[in-house]
Amino acid sequence: MTVTAREAWTDERLDDFRQHVDQRFDEVNQRFDRIEGDVRELRADLKKGFERVEDGFAAQQTEMNSRFDAQQTEMSSRFDSMQRTLILGFVSMSASVIGGLIATQL
Repeated sequence: MTVTAREAWTDERLDDFRQHVDQRFDEVNQRFDRIEGDVRELRADLKKGFERVEDGFAAQQTEMNSRFDAQQTEMSSRFDSMQRTLILGFVSMSASVIGGLIATQL
């Protein structure tokens, strides 16, 4: 079976072709409209998801800041306690040395 090319297009064939092309473009437009709607939904879902992630990061940041502040306060109190112990030890040693010097002078 061989295919022969038609040499002439009739007005009726051109009208049929135009109608077929218009129908196909309408189908393509409907598909694009559906795809655009799907993309809008996806973008909205992604935006909500990113907002939840950002809220989670903000909550983690707040918790970390409060923990850091608590640790910093605890460390400050421990350093203050250590400083008092060192001063008390220095005073005690100085008193012992001075007492020992006085005792040897008598």
